[in-house]
Amino acid sequence: MMKPSLKSSSLLLVGLMLGVWMAGSAVPAGPPPRPASPADGHDIHVSAPHVVEGKVMGPYHHYCKPVSSEVFECLIYDTTDPGALMVQVEYFIAKTVSRPNVSLKAWNKHYHDHELEIATGRVQVHDRSPEEAAKIAEAAKQTDGIIFHLWWPHGAKAPTGEVKFPQAVGHKPRKK
Repeated sequence: MMKPSLKSSSLLLVGLMLGVWMAGSAVPAGPPPRPASPADGHDIHVSAPHVVEGKVMGPYHHYCKPVSSEVFECLIYDTTDPGALMVQVEYFIAKTVSRPNVSLKAWNKHYHDHELEIATGRVQVHDRSPEEAAKIAEAAKQTDGIIFHLWWPHGAKAPTGEVKFPQAVGHKPRKK
């Protein structure tokens, strides 16, 4: 039997080490888990047109999440393109909170009743079963909405800082 040379022993050791390393790296560990953030959970996709400066525009794509039992928030985009800019934010506020805490004048100017908006038939819930969509719509009917249009004028290269308050199609001022 031949005695292995130093060179062949070194190659064998390097080969074994490389094999162990490759076996351990065959399944990448991936990035470390990301901590939860306030942006997580905006996965209720709703589309609806809005009235901006007296003109019906959209449909706008809302990505919403419940923040509490009294507030939903929606990040709103012109399109569903992953690179789309967020142009609006909408809050769904429980009527039991908004109506006693917002003056009638301010409500009529900036808020709208989601029950009336949903009744127009222009609101669509996407990516959910019909049963889930109906539950989401039923919950939304219990809220008033306020929309802040942040990227103005529409289609501008940069926002001016002017904020608009779009309305829902079908908005009707409240009497009391």
